[in-house]
Amino acid sequence: RSAKARANERKKERKNKNRSKKDKDSLNIESTLLFDVKDLVAVEEHPVKDFLESIANEMGINLNFNVKTGEDVVFVEITGKDTGTIIGKRGSTLDAVQCLASYVVNKDSDKYIRVILDAENYRAKREKTLVNLANRLAGKVERSGRPTTLEPMNPYERKVIHCTLQNHPNVKTRSE
Repeated sequence: RSAKARANERKKERKNKNRSKKDKDSLNIESTLLFDVKDLVAVEEHPVKDFLESIANEMGINLNFNVKTGEDVVFVEITGKDTGTIIGKRGSTLDAVQCLASYVVNKDSDKYIRVILDAENYRAKREKTLVNLANRLAGKVERSGRPTTLEPMNPYERKVIHCTLQNHPNVKTRSE
């Protein structure tokens, strides 16, 4: 075969590889590591929705809230043109609002109800980034034989790292 034909074939292979990588990388909020959303039931009215709408109004941002509930979990999917504002730097604003929403939901409840807020699949994307980071650093630790330290993380992010590496044969994790 000619050099041109081989080059075209390699180009086609790369294109197919990238296409399958994109399929693999597509994020589905229903398949995350630490919570399962597909079994939840959508509800129109919920105290957390009222609370979040009042926060968005006070902040002057335009957001929509889709609430799904289960026995011990409330999941809120946030959409709209101002989702970047509610996410904040590395999800800090989203985490803070989620904490406040949890207080609202659990204020008069006898049993604890977990509240999860997600804007534009940020949680799933961040989780995927953390899983990739954990695996990449585990490989580095294996090759070098030296421990590594990660940046400070919130409890959820630490849990993702620990869960990702819990069955790794040559790497142990711990939080300090």
